[in-house]
Amino acid sequence: MEEGLEFGLKWNEDGSMSLPKKSNQKKGKASREAGARFELKVRADLEDKKWIVDRWSNNVDLENQKIIPAKKKWKYNPFRKIMMPSVQSTGFPDFIAFQLLNKDKYQVIGVEVKSNGILSKTEKQKCKFLLDKKIFSQILIAKKKKLGRKIEVEYIDFKEKYKKLFD
Repeated sequence: MEEGLEFGLKWNEDGSMSLPKKSNQKKGKASREAGARFELKVRADLEDKKWIVDRWSNNVDLENQKIIPAKKKWKYNPFRKIMMPSVQSTGFPDFIAFQLLNKDKYQVIGVEVKSNGILSKTEKQKCKFLLDKKIFSQILIAKKKKLGRKIEVEYIDFKEKYKKLFD
């Protein structure tokens, strides 16, 4: 057996060594973990700004134009050898946040967490539906903003970013 093959090392024609590329499965896992860490950072940031934050467990059915309960994610438990529902559901937007404005008035917003700040076409349609039906007074997109090595949270107002959808 050629030296280094058990580790996936390959020798190029020029005599240099190349390392194997990360598998897509490992990349996906790392991306999900990074997204979950950023969601926690966004939640903590909103709570520091005196918002009451909870996970939004509903989704939008665009065909029927109504709000439906979000589907639960299922995970395999190897110890009990059964499939179990995960604690997290795939609601849209990620969070609902509300804040007391005065004695009897609250501001209710939706917060969608996206590392790059870009929404897909269906996500834009869902946001527009939620704003048109006045379910949320505002929808914010939480985006990563790098300041050197530190990562800050930047909030983008959906209505301001996608003005052309409301014209």
